[in-house]
Amino acid sequence: MSDIGNNAGTVDAGDTRTHELRGRLARVRDRIAEATIAAGRVEGPRLIVVTKFYPAADVRRLAGLGVEDVGESRDQEASGKAAELVELPLRWHFIGQLQSNKAKSVARYAHSVHSIDRPQLADALAKAVALEQEQGGRSPLECFVQVNLDDDADGHRGGALPSDVGMLADKIESAASLHLAGVMAVAPLGGDPDAAFEKLAGIAAQLRASHPHATGISAGMSQDLEAAVRFGATHLRIGSDILGSRPAVG
Repeated sequence: MSDIGNNAGTVDAGDTRTHELRGRLARVRDRIAEATIAAGRVEGPRLIVVTKFYPAADVRRLAGLGVEDVGESRDQEASGKAAELVELPLRWHFIGQLQSNKAKSVARYAHSVHSIDRPQLADALAKAVALEQEQGGRSPLECFVQVNLDDDADGHRGGALPSDVGMLADKIESAASLHLAGVMAVAPLGGDPDAAFEKLAGIAAQLRASHPHATGISAGMSQDLEAAVRFGATHLRIGSDILGSRPAVG
């Protein structure tokens, strides 16, 4: 098996960490396939491997194992990895809370942003992506409206109120540099994921009634991917079940 090069040397495709990732990735893919069949679906969701706090070497290993989509939630970390791994055919998904002043940086590497929750952020991204298009011809940024599924309007998971989804969708749709992909949500902590994702599926259906092409539903993590698949998730964001326990962060 060939070596996989990186800027700091080479990563042996047969090393212990690659072997570990290969096994974990296979088990998650099996879970997704089983959940897809159980849900009576023909097409399964896209797997986004969440690599935050893990080194670029792990992302390189995952690319060698066939992973095409990676998720990050901190711009400083994501931009550094994207620059280091620029030669790899990866799609970078920004999935965390995003400050408007980071829009210019995110526009340089992100294929999509899953956490648009306010019009100011949509405006900032539209402007930043338009500039990148003028300078380098990048494609429109895929945008998911993040929805707060907590009963408490100030739920700490973040996201826009369901009643604001239409307004944000219209804002995104009005920008030529952005593409409205759909909705995203995180199931409330301690809540029933089936109930949460059923609610999200209803919100997604309402969005499609006015924006038929916005078919994306970004939902489901390691602990609740089966529930997300049952209720139509098109994108899963899986981290710990593939990469293992989160490394210590200084």
